[in-house]
Amino acid sequence: MRAFLTFLFSFSLLLSDAQTLPSEGFKTEHVVILIIDGPRYSETFGDTTCTNIPNICNQLAPQGVLYTNFRANAPRTTTNAGHTAITTGVNQRISNDGKQFPKYPSMFQYLMKEKEVDKNKLWIISSKGKLSILGNTKHKKWKDLYTPHVYCGRNGNGADYTKDSQTMKQVHHVLETYSPTLTLINLLAPDSWAHGGNWERYIQSIKESDQYAMKIWDMIQNNPQMKDKTTLIITNDHGRNADGYKDGFISHGANTESNRHIFLLGIGPDFKKDVKSDFPRELTDISATVARLLGFSIPTSQGCVMNELFR
Repeated sequence: MRAFLTFLFSFSLLLSDAQTLPSEGFKTEHVVILIIDGPRYSETFGDTTCTNIPNICNQLAPQGVLYTNFRANAPRTTTNAGHTAITTGVNQRISNDGKQFPKYPSMFQYLMKEKEVDKNKLWIISSKGKLSILGNTKHKKWKDLYTPHVYCGRNGNGADYTKDSQTMKQVHHVLETYSPTLTLINLLAPDSWAHGGNWERYIQSIKESDQYAMKIWDMIQNNPQMKDKTTLIITNDHGRNADGYKDGFISHGANTESNRHIFLLGIGPDFKKDVKSDFPRELTDISATVARLLGFSIPTSQGCVMNELFR
């Protein structure tokens, strides 16, 4: 049903969702993707008062398009599967321990090769060291080629976890120093505190992530090279178990509505403003949409361009 609805919508716009088109006419020159790791939808936009995300809800959402029917559809709702779906546009079963590269090249690799983008303009910055796998692929024709800068974990060591406050220092440095073309950021705290069974810190970390999202947008607006030329995408990699299911908010990974239902907010010079959409979309659609904005092709992506975002 999702594929059929997407086809009808795309046909009505006389655009192809399966292929990217040149970015001529778009104002976007930079894309920043922020992944807030693992909050449930019930603690974000599922709460109509937006108690935990006042900045995203009241300050940022009116400037863009909010998807309330967004999904993580990988075989398992885990961190590495969700992030891989974003970067490659393919839902795959992948180890969650950071010891397995994605099967397909990432949008970073396609962008670097096709547009000859300098490595300093492509960044993956993550509080979780295991997400360093996003910078490469096991595809034999692409492995170790056209890889972006990867700064994941403590001091970017690609192994340990670090505090989101430390990750944000690196985000500030990268945005200020390089004004990157494409940046992916992971903030781990909601997922980490939930796994620890600490409800109070889980909620507090969602509120802190909301503040970080606002800070990232302010960094963009205060950068003359990025202001009015940058698209910001905010989403999650997965949800969590519903109350009453197994151990509740502590865990995730199951094929349930609470694990799969997340949100996406897109803000940028080429997007509509103050729009709320319940059109069904998913994480794999991000790569196709980024490729359309920046004018490169990503032929292995199974995602669809989110045409309803555009003005």
